[in-house]
Amino acid sequence: MPVPTDARPRLSQLPLGEEVVISGISGCFPESENVYQFRDNLIDSVNMTTIDDRRWKLDHPEIPSRSGKLYNIVKFDASFFGVHYKQAQVMDPQCRLLLERTYEAVVDAGVNPQLLKGQNTGVFIGASFSESERILFYDKLQTSGLSLTGCSRAMLANRLSYWLGTHGPSYMLDSACSSSLYAVEHAYRAIRDGYCDSAIVGGSNLCLHPYITLLFSRLGVLSRDGVCRPFDRDANGYVRSEAVCVMFLQKAQDAKRVYAKVLHAKTNSDGYKDKGITYPSRERQTQLMEQLYEEIGIKPTSVDYLEAHGTGTRVGDCEELNAVDQVFCKGRKTPLLIGSVKSNMGHAEPVSGLCSITKVAIAMENGVIPANLNFSSPREDVEGMIMGRLKVVSENLPWKGSLVGVNSFGFGGSNAHVLLEKNGKGKVNGGAPTDLIPRLVVASGRTEEAVNVILKDFESRPVDAEYV
Repeated sequence: MPVPTDARPRLSQLPLGEEVVISGISGCFPESENVYQFRDNLIDSVNMTTIDDRRWKLDHPEIPSRSGKLYNIVKFDASFFGVHYKQAQVMDPQCRLLLERTYEAVVDAGVNPQLLKGQNTGVFIGASFSESERILFYDKLQTSGLSLTGCSRAMLANRLSYWLGTHGPSYMLDSACSSSLYAVEHAYRAIRDGYCDSAIVGGSNLCLHPYITLLFSRLGVLSRDGVCRPFDRDANGYVRSEAVCVMFLQKAQDAKRVYAKVLHAKTNSDGYKDKGITYPSRERQTQLMEQLYEEIGIKPTSVDYLEAHGTGTRVGDCEELNAVDQVFCKGRKTPLLIGSVKSNMGHAEPVSGLCSITKVAIAMENGVIPANLNFSSPREDVEGMIMGRLKVVSENLPWKGSLVGVNSFGFGGSNAHVLLEKNGKGKVNGGAPTDLIPRLVVASGRTEEAVNVILKDFESRPVDAEYV
């Protein structure tokens, strides 16, 4: 028998140490080769979308000239990952980038990737379109069949499990723009329910073929002037963007580092709507958020900041913000702070949820919420903004809050919300060593240039006892 919505079962409290945490993060983002560059670009309020022909010639009037693009998507150290060079030639670049980011995320958690072999580690990847599929599947006939193992979207997850030798569940999820947050929800529940001891959660999006962008333009969701303006009165659509991001999730007792605790994650679907499948449902978004906070036993008014889906579309922002106002602003004594990373880097579609979480982790680590760009006037069709209950973080804001909600909604009606809690344990002595003992740093690489890059990067950072 269905449980009435006014009497939903509470989520059982996990024993101390069993909580699910994010312990490793890696990613490449527009104009940002890693999370550190992404952090600097966010804090410096850099618009990471650009006008250039790195992907295709800008000669079609319906295709916007501005987009967010990654660096170095053609390079790959195949032998390092045990990939035959013939396979690498016909492998979806998303898969190559996910392999690299997975290695970095696991190492970022302080774990040797080789130690995951034979472990019950799950792999959950959110992705949608493969814009290299046409060339590798149809335009160039590969008689060896390697294009199947190189471009099948199942391989985005399965290749990672194969390389690491993990035995947990391994699959790709596609719920359009909410894919990577759906992956977080699956990983969270798998660890919580005992199906996995740890999980690799990733997402990828590459804009390689202009026709996909053309179709989005004709659907009416892209900004005509190439500016993404979430929450703004003049918002007219989003800018497409590339990103690849991977996170490592563990139980708190196993983690050497904690970026944030995943308190709860939940999903639902709009179902049938009179206005069409792509029209967002304020009612279902409201229901999702209300049920999540009821299940976890936390008042929505306790949330300090909401990282919204916030694509900058006329309808989407209105529906989301009114739902947020209804859930979070009843009885609030201070405005709810809101923002959207899409104003800084564009909309990375299936991986956008992980981009949002990365921004939140950066805010938690640095004590500053990065500014939301391209906001000047509040939307008049959102009462919460007009009345001051919702406040857009329009400039870098010092922040010592704890609870953050993250929204991600797919254009087919698949909705996701994740509640994160900041790691309450601060660095001892600000991370500075408490002794004068010199630290030995060992760096290795295939070339002198590679070693110099590592040493230069290390030298540029403040000394942190957690690393050395």
